[in-house]
Amino acid sequence: MEAIKNKVMISIFLIFIFGLSIANVVDKDREISETENRPLQQFPQFSFESLLSGSYTQKFDKYMTDQFVMKDEWVGLKSDMERLLQKGENNGVYFGKDGYLLEVFKQEGSYFEKNLQAINIFHDKMPNLNTTALLVPTAVKIYEDKLPLFAPTFDQARMLEIAKNELTIDFIDAYNVLNEHRNEYIYYKTDHHWTTLGAYYVYQQLMNEWGMTPYLDYRVETVSTEFYGTYYSKANNHHLKPDTIQLYIPNDEVEFSVTWDTQNEVLDGLYNYDYLNQKDKYSMFINGNHPLTIVKSSIKNGKKLIVFKDSYAHNFIPFLAMNFEEIHLIDLRYFNMNPYEYIREHDFDRALFLYNLSTFGTDSTFVKLKAFK
Repeated sequence: MEAIKNKVMISIFLIFIFGLSIANVVDKDREISETENRPLQQFPQFSFESLLSGSYTQKFDKYMTDQFVMKDEWVGLKSDMERLLQKGENNGVYFGKDGYLLEVFKQEGSYFEKNLQAINIFHDKMPNLNTTALLVPTAVKIYEDKLPLFAPTFDQARMLEIAKNELTIDFIDAYNVLNEHRNEYIYYKTDHHWTTLGAYYVYQQLMNEWGMTPYLDYRVETVSTEFYGTYYSKANNHHLKPDTIQLYIPNDEVEFSVTWDTQNEVLDGLYNYDYLNQKDKYSMFINGNHPLTIVKSSIKNGKKLIVFKDSYAHNFIPFLAMNFEEIHLIDLRYFNMNPYEYIREHDFDRALFLYNLSTFGTDSTFVKLKAFK
């Protein structure tokens, strides 16, 4: 009887393994992962050169991982099992209280100090340009009390203090303002960005620091109640409620346009609503990431601002657009022109470095500010 039971178990196991193998062969390859919001590895082209160099096997391994049949479901099952085992973290994301997902804060290498130096070098090369740095703590700092018991935390407050002391330009510390409003919906629960409400509070702080009048006459419109962000994709906890995306629409009649890269494409307004039908809904703000983005408004005050940024700036810019006629945004991760020549070609009133602390501490592309003259 025991022998029959073993044969049945082995048969089931072999059927399962061979079934998966056959499914992987016949299943159609996917080009992108909506869950992870990234392109997937396609079947690599074979050559003896790539085989000998090892690049073919690396790409093939990645292809097998990316295209594994029902990958999202298996990863979700792993997450569920870890939650049942009361693990407080999966794939670098903590399962926080009140439905918050909070990413483990990493400061890889020594880019934080190097990037502070790069901004000071920028100021030395552009001494007549009024320049400000705005570094934003991530949600894991504001919501430390929502972390699982004994979860390690990184001292972002110390990073802000170092930036304040070492930068030779004006520095805006957003921590106190955000912490004052911590009981409000200022960070998404499933995504790494702050919400428009969080950006709105810090916008007011920045305008006051600059001696400008913040625009406050908005109506709030909810455009999505089904937003699952980057943390949701990493943690694969499929039992969480989605986030809500809200827009602050000025009650005054103001027209906006957004162009990017070659400036041949134009977005009428500040939002690309087509993204609301996709996984990456946050890209609706100023049409997402581009090396160069230019935002223009019908406010004819002649003021021009250049912003070096990560994606935290995207839902911040609609507020700034009420105070500037033109805003030019440079993403150093993708921008390969000489930024100094670009600035000299335009008559900017101010420059702003706007980054969240996690990106700022790990971004290796600030070296471009040192390389160009």
